[in-house]
Amino acid sequence: MTDDRTVFDPSDEDVNAYKLLNSLVVPRPIAWVTTVDEQGRGNLAPHSFFTVASGRPPVVLFSSLGHKDTVTNIEQTGEFVVSVTSEELFEQVNASSAPFEHGDDEARALGIATELSATVRPERVAASPASIECRLERIVEVGHAFVVFGLVTAITVRTSALEDGVHPMFEHLRPVSRLGRDEWGRPPEVFRLTRPEKPEDVL
Repeated sequence: MTDDRTVFDPSDEDVNAYKLLNSLVVPRPIAWVTTVDEQGRGNLAPHSFFTVASGRPPVVLFSSLGHKDTVTNIEQTGEFVVSVTSEELFEQVNASSAPFEHGDDEARALGIATELSATVRPERVAASPASIECRLERIVEVGHAFVVFGLVTAITVRTSALEDGVHPMFEHLRPVSRLGRDEWGRPPEVFRLTRPEKPEDVL
């Protein structure tokens, strides 16, 4: 026996599909994106529609809901950096989502230290345990969103967060995530499960 289900029709103008999806597609990692505009002014903004698009070549993507300064800057300069949003930084991440005026540098206004990146002009968040430096691969417009694909040019990880010098350790990254409404997720419990190599392993 199963519980009754409420069916929501996304085409119904009384249904807010965006809020429903935000509460169902969870937890979502947060891309804390730094960019610069043509005048060299910095921008720092969180985007919670973020994932890996390709492993070979390495490409990540994030979706901007609306044509915001982040997208404009990337169109102008072709570069951006994603900093990992660790648990100790969640209040600063949230603060950087405030609607600052065009051209304002959120990092400077909020006292968030940045440092030079290895391969691109936008700087990374200094306190973040890891960053992903990217050059623009393409931007795809989907509805009211702009999906930004970035070819990874460098990955930086704090050496103390690496196991055997190569594997980022989750307990040192401790990323927070976005859930529905004003809900956030702390780093989840980690468990290990080996992927089956053939059907006979699970039949």
